[in-house]
Amino acid sequence: MKKDKVFFNTFLVSVFSFILVSITILPKSFSGEWYFNPIIIKIGVLEIRWYGLLIAISILLATFIGQKEAEREKVSEDDFFNALSLGIIFGIIGARLYYVLFNLQYFSKNPSEILKIWHGGLAIHGAILAAFLTVFVYTHLKKNCTFTFLQGLDLFTFVLPLAQSIGRWGNFFNHEAYGTPTELPWKMYIAPEHRMVGFESYEYFHPTFLYESAWNLLIFLVLFYFIRNKRKTYGEVTALYLILYSIGRIPIEMLRTDSLYVGNMRVAVLISIFFIIIGAITFLILRYKKSTKVIK
Repeated sequence: MKKDKVFFNTFLVSVFSFILVSITILPKSFSGEWYFNPIIIKIGVLEIRWYGLLIAISILLATFIGQKEAEREKVSEDDFFNALSLGIIFGIIGARLYYVLFNLQYFSKNPSEILKIWHGGLAIHGAILAAFLTVFVYTHLKKNCTFTFLQGLDLFTFVLPLAQSIGRWGNFFNHEAYGTPTELPWKMYIAPEHRMVGFESYEYFHPTFLYESAWNLLIFLVLFYFIRNKRKTYGEVTALYLILYSIGRIPIEMLRTDSLYVGNMRVAVLISIFFIIIGAITFLILRYKKSTKVIK
């Protein structure tokens, strides 16, 4: 009953917050009546941007929820925060490095922009790969680590979609990561100075940031319920995350106007297909192997 109550309260707060923000901000912004400056406040050379603020909020909230789960699984506080700190640092580095590598033509001409992550340009696939590697190294090098590699991945991936859901709103305030032109009722107005090359004559676009934010929120709720009620062994949550996130990312990515490419293929689509395959194989192996460990 207690687990169900926690899940229900989390569900209500998450959905209510998402709906409240959506109905108060989006209608006037999508119509072009309101324009949000990416910069909240500027004092001299110091800038506080919506993008950075929302990333910080997403990390703090995900950390709080992740810590509660870690306590329930008897993970020491030191191990949790040490691994988390390293994961955040290398995750951000990985996200930026991934983005820069697939935009070398631009960054080779504008090297001063490489470190300016507050301008946008963090690729989630780079963050995932870097965080996975960080957890692997930590659990194998740390003596008497209180969590295993797969357990650590589960603690990371079950709160990751919540952080992604919040972080995607940073794209909204940066006027980026939108989709192709559309005339659907929920079309989003993009000011001329933020329109991609080749789309200057269009005014309204798919709000792909909103599609992904909503999808990630749903994934978080599914994984929150799963980790508390249905998981049989460590690693299943991570496998489900890879499957669910990738299933949603593929159609959303196909709408994006700013995708990273290898030849004529969108990198995010290729990675998503790979994640679905890996996730499905991993889940089946973990769920149906004879030595399945039931976690209480």
